[in-house]
Amino acid sequence: MSALRTVVAGVSGRMGRALLEAVAADPGCVLHGALDRSGSTAVGQDAGIYTGGHAGVAISDQTAPALADADVLVDFTRPEATLAYLDACRKAGVNLVIGTTGFDPAGKAAIEAAAQHIGIVLAPNFSVGVNLLMQLAETAARVLNEGYDIEIVEAHHRHKVDAPSGTALGIGQSVAGALGRDLKTCAVYGREGVTGERQPDTIGFATVRGGDIVGDHTLLFAGIGERVELTHKASSRATFAQGALRAAKWLQGRGPGLYDMRDVLGLK
Repeated sequence: MSALRTVVAGVSGRMGRALLEAVAADPGCVLHGALDRSGSTAVGQDAGIYTGGHAGVAISDQTAPALADADVLVDFTRPEATLAYLDACRKAGVNLVIGTTGFDPAGKAAIEAAAQHIGIVLAPNFSVGVNLLMQLAETAARVLNEGYDIEIVEAHHRHKVDAPSGTALGIGQSVAGALGRDLKTCAVYGREGVTGERQPDTIGFATVRGGDIVGDHTLLFAGIGERVELTHKASSRATFAQGALRAAKWLQGRGPGLYDMRDVLGLK
């Protein structure tokens, strides 16, 4: 099988650089295009400026030419940029791997509509370990379904713009689904002042932002006399990039549809 012709979006960003490095190191992929925002000083330069070599691909802000003859676009940018790439991929018939988080309902609906025409893997986190944690979270929730208070604590770097993280929300969805609850009505996202006693059917979220923390997530079940904690800590963005490429290769040859990382890993 020929190498997957891969386009990376947002190459000047932290995840974009990690994706470029992952593509360069993966014999199953070849860099086909490199995209960045209009006005970026990176536009026009060889993508190898971020990998310490010569990639032979110029960074561009023109999406359609970059997608010509491509197999997949991998995008970890921001919702407004992702939705523009989504429309371009649909028109070009190019599969899409989305690691962007923070979509509003209209954005999610647009992704679902595009998935009727192309293959899309959308996940809040592409780490294999995190997706395993989500699977374990469902099992733990079913066992610890009475007498345990559930809290999710996440920490990320100072530049992250959305909170709670998409991964934390994904963990919350896994737990709520296993318990037959609706996260929209049982989630508590902040506590301040005299809040009263904790309601037993709620799922709490706590957010930490600081420094260069790549991503830490802890799911806590606190009972009387014991607590159970499931924790994942990412020390490098390489784990997300490698998972995204795994998803990109998994999409190859599949029909249109909206998938997540647990589809890719066979955890469903």
